[in-house]
Amino acid sequence: MRKPIIAGNWKMHKTTAQARELACGLAAELVDYKWAEVVLVPPATAIATVAGAVAGTKLAVGGQNLFWEEEGAYTGEISPGMLQELGCAYVIIGHSERRGYFHETDEDVARKARAALDHGLSPIICVGETLAQREENKVEEVIGAQVKAALAKVSPEEAAKVVIAYEPIWAIGTGRSSSAEDAQQVIGFIRRTASEVLGEKQAAELRIQYGGSVKPENIHQYMAQSDIDGALVGGASLSTQQFSSLLRAAIVEEK
Repeated sequence: MRKPIIAGNWKMHKTTAQARELACGLAAELVDYKWAEVVLVPPATAIATVAGAVAGTKLAVGGQNLFWEEEGAYTGEISPGMLQELGCAYVIIGHSERRGYFHETDEDVARKARAALDHGLSPIICVGETLAQREENKVEEVIGAQVKAALAKVSPEEAAKVVIAYEPIWAIGTGRSSSAEDAQQVIGFIRRTASEVLGEKQAAELRIQYGGSVKPENIHQYMAQSDIDGALVGGASLSTQQFSSLLRAAIVEEK
Protein backbone atom coordinates (compact mmCIF):
# COMPACT_ATOMS: atom_id res chain seq x y z
CA MET A 1 0.00 0.00 0.00
CA ARG A 2 1.33 3.43 -0.96
CA LYS A 3 1.89 5.83 1.93
CA PRO A 4 0.21 9.18 1.18
CA ILE A 5 2.58 12.14 0.95
CA ILE A 6 1.54 15.76 1.37
CA ALA A 7 4.14 18.46 0.75
CA GLY A 8 3.88 22.17 1.49
CA ASN A 9 5.71 24.27 -1.09
CA TRP A 10 6.33 27.64 0.55
CA LYS A 11 7.75 29.08 -2.68
CA MET A 12 9.37 32.53 -2.15
CA HIS A 13 7.67 33.16 1.19
CA LYS A 14 8.90 33.33 4.78
CA THR A 15 11.99 34.90 6.24
CA THR A 16 14.13 32.64 8.41
CA ALA A 17 12.35 33.83 11.56
CA GLN A 18 8.93 33.33 9.98
CA ALA A 19 9.93 29.90 8.72
CA ARG A 20 11.05 28.84 12.19
CA GLU A 21 7.75 29.99 13.67
CA LEU A 22 5.71 28.10 11.06
CA ALA A 23 7.80 24.93 11.34
CA CYS A 24 7.61 24.91 15.13
CA GLY A 25 3.88 25.53 15.00
CA LEU A 26 3.32 22.65 12.60
CA ALA A 27 5.55 20.31 14.60
CA ALA A 28 3.46 21.02 17.70
CA GLU A 29 0.12 20.69 15.87
CA LEU A 30 1.07 17.46 14.09
CA VAL A 31 2.84 15.59 16.87
CA ASP A 32 0.25 12.79 16.67
CA TYR A 33 -0.24 12.84 12.89
CA LYS A 34 0.51 9.50 11.23
CA TRP A 35 -1.76 9.14 8.23
CA ALA A 36 0.46 10.78 5.60
CA GLU A 37 4.12 11.62 5.22
CA VAL A 38 4.42 15.40 5.56
CA VAL A 39 7.15 17.39 3.83
CA LEU A 40 7.91 21.07 4.43
CA VAL A 41 9.60 22.79 1.49
CA PRO A 42 10.85 26.25 2.53
CA PRO A 43 13.00 28.64 0.49
CA ALA A 44 16.67 27.72 0.42
CA THR A 45 17.62 30.40 2.95
CA ALA A 46 15.43 28.73 5.59
CA ILE A 47 16.09 25.03 4.97
CA ALA A 48 18.63 24.61 7.77
CA THR A 49 16.41 26.50 10.22
CA VAL A 50 13.33 24.44 9.36
CA ALA A 51 15.30 21.19 9.48
CA GLY A 52 16.50 22.10 12.95
CA ALA A 53 13.00 23.05 14.07
CA VAL A 54 11.51 19.71 13.05
CA ALA A 55 14.44 17.50 14.07
CA GLY A 56 13.19 14.53 16.04
CA THR A 57 9.66 14.82 14.62
CA LYS A 58 8.00 12.93 11.78
CA LEU A 59 8.08 15.96 9.50
CA ALA A 60 10.48 15.81 6.54
CA VAL A 61 12.14 18.72 4.73
CA GLY A 62 12.69 19.33 1.04
CA GLY A 63 14.29 21.81 -1.33
CA GLN A 64 12.47 23.71 -4.07
CA ASN A 65 15.12 23.19 -6.74
CA LEU A 66 18.63 21.90 -7.39
CA PHE A 67 21.30 21.83 -10.07
CA TRP A 68 22.58 18.55 -11.46
CA GLU A 69 26.30 19.15 -10.94
CA GLU A 70 28.02 18.44 -7.60
CA GLU A 71 29.98 21.71 -7.64
CA GLY A 72 31.40 24.27 -10.01
CA ALA A 73 31.00 27.73 -11.51
CA TYR A 74 27.20 27.85 -11.38
CA THR A 75 26.44 31.12 -9.61
CA GLY A 76 23.20 31.06 -7.67
CA GLU A 77 22.64 27.31 -7.96
CA ILE A 78 22.39 24.67 -5.21
CA SER A 79 23.85 21.19 -5.53
CA PRO A 80 22.19 17.95 -4.41
CA GLY A 81 24.89 17.45 -1.80
CA MET A 82 24.25 20.88 -0.31
CA LEU A 83 20.54 20.08 0.10
CA GLN A 84 21.31 16.74 1.67
CA GLU A 85 23.77 18.35 4.10
CA LEU A 86 21.09 20.80 5.22
CA GLY A 87 18.74 17.96 6.11
CA CYS A 88 16.61 17.59 2.98
CA ALA A 89 15.06 14.24 2.11
CA TYR A 90 13.10 15.55 -0.89
CA VAL A 91 13.46 18.11 -3.66
CA ILE A 92 10.85 19.55 -6.01
CA ILE A 93 11.89 19.30 -9.65
CA GLY A 94 10.32 20.77 -12.78
CA HIS A 95 7.67 22.93 -11.12
CA SER A 96 5.73 24.86 -13.75
CA GLU A 97 7.16 28.10 -12.37
CA ARG A 98 10.66 26.76 -12.99
CA ARG A 99 9.69 25.57 -16.45
CA GLY A 100 7.91 28.82 -17.27
CA TYR A 101 9.97 31.59 -15.69
CA PHE A 102 13.38 29.92 -15.93
CA HIS A 103 12.86 27.92 -19.12
CA GLU A 104 13.66 24.49 -17.69
CA THR A 105 13.26 21.75 -20.28
CA ASP A 106 12.21 18.13 -19.99
CA GLU A 107 15.88 17.21 -20.34
CA ASP A 108 16.79 19.53 -17.46
CA VAL A 109 14.12 17.84 -15.34
CA ALA A 110 15.49 14.38 -16.18
CA ARG A 111 19.05 15.40 -15.29
CA LYS A 112 17.92 16.93 -12.01
CA ALA A 113 15.91 13.84 -11.09
CA ARG A 114 18.94 11.67 -11.76
CA ALA A 115 21.19 13.92 -9.67
CA ALA A 116 18.72 13.89 -6.79
CA LEU A 117 18.55 10.09 -6.73
CA ASP A 118 22.33 9.81 -6.97
CA HIS A 119 22.60 11.83 -3.75
CA GLY A 120 19.91 10.08 -1.74
CA LEU A 121 17.19 12.67 -2.34
CA SER A 122 13.69 11.72 -3.45
CA PRO A 123 12.56 13.90 -6.37
CA ILE A 124 9.03 15.29 -6.47
CA ILE A 125 8.71 15.66 -10.24
CA CYS A 126 6.05 18.10 -11.41
CA VAL A 127 4.10 17.72 -14.64
CA GLY A 128 1.11 19.65 -15.92
CA GLU A 129 -0.64 21.24 -18.88
CA THR A 130 -1.60 24.81 -19.67
CA LEU A 131 -5.22 25.89 -20.13
CA ALA A 132 -4.66 26.22 -23.88
CA GLN A 133 -3.30 22.68 -24.07
CA ARG A 134 -6.30 21.37 -22.12
CA GLU A 135 -8.76 23.20 -24.37
CA GLU A 136 -6.98 21.74 -27.41
CA ASN A 137 -7.39 18.21 -25.96
CA LYS A 138 -3.62 17.78 -25.68
CA VAL A 139 -3.52 16.80 -21.99
CA GLU A 140 -2.37 13.21 -22.54
CA GLU A 141 0.06 14.22 -25.29
CA VAL A 142 1.71 16.85 -23.08
CA ILE A 143 1.65 14.91 -19.80
CA GLY A 144 2.76 11.67 -21.44
CA ALA A 145 5.82 13.36 -22.95
CA GLN A 146 6.73 15.04 -19.65
CA VAL A 147 6.41 11.80 -17.66
CA LYS A 148 8.42 9.72 -20.11
CA ALA A 149 11.18 12.34 -20.25
CA ALA A 150 11.31 12.76 -16.46
CA LEU A 151 11.60 9.03 -15.84
CA ALA A 152 14.04 8.36 -18.68
CA LYS A 153 17.05 8.28 -16.33
CA VAL A 154 15.25 6.50 -13.45
CA SER A 155 15.73 2.75 -13.04
CA PRO A 156 12.78 0.47 -12.18
CA GLU A 157 14.40 -0.24 -8.80
CA GLU A 158 14.23 3.48 -7.94
CA ALA A 159 10.52 3.92 -8.66
CA ALA A 160 9.51 3.75 -5.01
CA LYS A 161 11.83 6.71 -4.26
CA VAL A 162 10.16 8.96 -6.84
CA VAL A 163 7.06 11.11 -6.41
CA ILE A 164 5.21 12.66 -9.34
CA ALA A 165 3.06 15.73 -8.78
CA TYR A 166 0.34 16.45 -11.33
CA GLU A 167 -0.24 20.19 -11.27
CA PRO A 168 -2.42 21.58 -14.05
CA ILE A 169 -0.75 24.93 -14.67
CA TRP A 170 -4.08 26.73 -15.00
CA ALA A 171 -4.96 25.73 -11.42
CA ILE A 172 -1.79 26.87 -9.65
CA GLY A 173 -2.37 29.94 -7.50
CA THR A 174 -5.52 30.85 -9.43
CA GLY A 175 -8.15 29.61 -7.01
CA ARG A 176 -9.34 27.24 -9.74
CA SER A 177 -8.84 23.53 -9.27
CA SER A 178 -9.34 20.42 -11.32
CA SER A 179 -12.27 18.31 -10.20
CA ALA A 180 -11.30 15.22 -8.23
CA GLU A 181 -12.63 13.05 -11.04
CA ASP A 182 -10.62 14.87 -13.70
CA ALA A 183 -7.49 14.73 -11.55
CA GLN A 184 -8.01 11.00 -11.03
CA GLN A 185 -8.36 10.49 -14.77
CA VAL A 186 -5.07 12.27 -15.54
CA ILE A 187 -3.22 10.67 -12.64
CA GLY A 188 -4.44 7.24 -13.73
CA PHE A 189 -3.00 8.05 -17.16
CA ILE A 190 0.29 9.10 -15.52
CA ARG A 191 0.49 5.75 -13.73
CA ARG A 192 -0.17 3.86 -16.98
CA THR A 193 2.47 5.92 -18.75
CA ALA A 194 4.96 5.25 -15.95
CA SER A 195 4.33 1.53 -16.34
CA GLU A 196 5.56 1.77 -19.93
CA VAL A 197 8.88 3.16 -18.67
CA LEU A 198 9.37 1.44 -15.31
CA GLY A 199 7.17 -1.65 -15.47
CA GLU A 200 3.69 -2.35 -14.15
CA LYS A 201 4.73 -3.42 -10.65
CA GLN A 202 7.00 -0.41 -10.21
CA ALA A 203 4.35 2.01 -11.49
CA ALA A 204 1.93 0.57 -8.96
CA GLU A 205 4.38 1.59 -6.21
CA LEU A 206 4.86 5.11 -7.58
CA ARG A 207 3.30 7.84 -5.45
CA ILE A 208 1.45 10.51 -7.44
CA GLN A 209 0.19 13.75 -5.94
CA TYR A 210 -2.30 16.34 -7.12
CA GLY A 211 -1.50 20.04 -6.85
CA GLY A 212 -3.34 23.20 -7.78
CA SER A 213 -5.38 25.32 -5.37
CA VAL A 214 -5.62 22.48 -2.84
CA LYS A 215 -7.38 23.63 0.34
CA PRO A 216 -8.80 22.12 3.55
CA GLU A 217 -12.22 22.30 1.89
CA ASN A 218 -11.34 20.12 -1.13
CA ILE A 219 -8.41 17.90 -0.13
CA HIS A 220 -10.62 14.98 0.97
CA GLN A 221 -12.20 14.75 -2.49
CA TYR A 222 -8.79 14.22 -4.06
CA MET A 223 -7.53 11.80 -1.44
CA ALA A 224 -10.61 9.61 -1.88
CA GLN A 225 -9.52 8.83 -5.46
CA SER A 226 -7.80 5.49 -5.98
CA ASP A 227 -4.69 6.76 -7.79
CA ILE A 228 -4.12 10.02 -5.89
CA ASP A 229 -1.54 9.51 -3.16
CA GLY A 230 -1.21 13.01 -1.76
CA ALA A 231 -0.98 16.68 -2.60
CA LEU A 232 1.57 19.36 -3.39
CA VAL A 233 0.14 22.35 -1.54
CA GLY A 234 0.99 26.00 -2.12
CA GLY A 235 -0.80 28.86 -0.38
CA ALA A 236 -2.59 26.67 2.17
CA SER A 237 0.78 25.47 3.49
CA LEU A 238 1.81 28.96 4.64
CA SER A 239 -0.36 28.94 7.77
CA THR A 240 -0.10 26.57 10.72
CA GLN A 241 -3.86 26.50 11.10
CA GLN A 242 -4.65 26.02 7.41
CA PHE A 243 -2.02 23.38 6.70
CA SER A 244 -2.74 21.34 9.82
CA SER A 245 -6.47 21.55 9.04
CA LEU A 246 -5.79 20.41 5.48
CA LEU A 247 -3.72 17.45 6.68
CA ARG A 248 -6.44 16.27 9.02
CA ALA A 249 -9.16 16.81 6.39
CA ALA A 250 -7.17 14.65 3.98
CA ILE A 251 -7.56 11.47 6.02
CA VAL A 252 -9.39 8.69 4.21
CA GLU A 253 -10.12 5.65 6.35
CA GLU A 254 -10.04 3.19 3.46
CA LYS A 255 -9.07 3.58 -0.18
